[in-house]
Amino acid sequence: MVEQQLSDAITAMHNQDSELAKRVVEGDHQVNMMEVAIDEACVRIIAKRQPTASDLRLVMAIIKTIAELERIGDVADKICRTALEKFSQQHQPLLVSLESLGRHTVQMLHDVLDAFARMDLDEAVRIYREDKKVDQEYEGIVRQLMTYMMEDSRTIPSVLTALFCARSIERIGDRCQNICEYIFYFVKGQDFRHVGGDELDKLLAGKDPKE
Repeated sequence: MVEQQLSDAITAMHNQDSELAKRVVEGDHQVNMMEVAIDEACVRIIAKRQPTASDLRLVMAIIKTIAELERIGDVADKICRTALEKFSQQHQPLLVSLESLGRHTVQMLHDVLDAFARMDLDEAVRIYREDKKVDQEYEGIVRQLMTYMMEDSRTIPSVLTALFCARSIERIGDRCQNICEYIFYFVKGQDFRHVGGDELDKLLAGKDPKE
């Protein structure tokens, strides 16, 4: 559901579709309720089954992933609220680049959820590294928007809003990276948070990162 919420939010923002934006905002409540229900189910499993080893890691990975998805749902909600309040058709040029970034993160979210369902370590590694491309795309958008603002000071309010939306979308890539780390945790039994680059490669290969 969160994937659809995000996709609809990007579409609503780009097309200035107020009805679709309202549906996304209304749907955020259901996302929140689903998070609570799944959390409660996981707590019951821990209390009644007392899982250990890989079973416990799976439950913890699910709890953490659900929290990430709820936050992505919040981003979709904020994008739609911003689109409803701040943008008009005259701001369409500002939204074109945001759609490209948005579609990139939607695909990234789709892929990481598929990898999580299969606990596919190789795919998780690929997606983890994909976030670098999202960051580069975001940086390009920031430069473009800053140029747009300097050329016409009247666009400052709308450009600042677009920058806020771009940053929110870029953060989705970080959320997807976090989900990748939960896959690493389940499969390898190690905490990979705050690890990156060559050190991450060595850990995933089962090597000592100090080598």
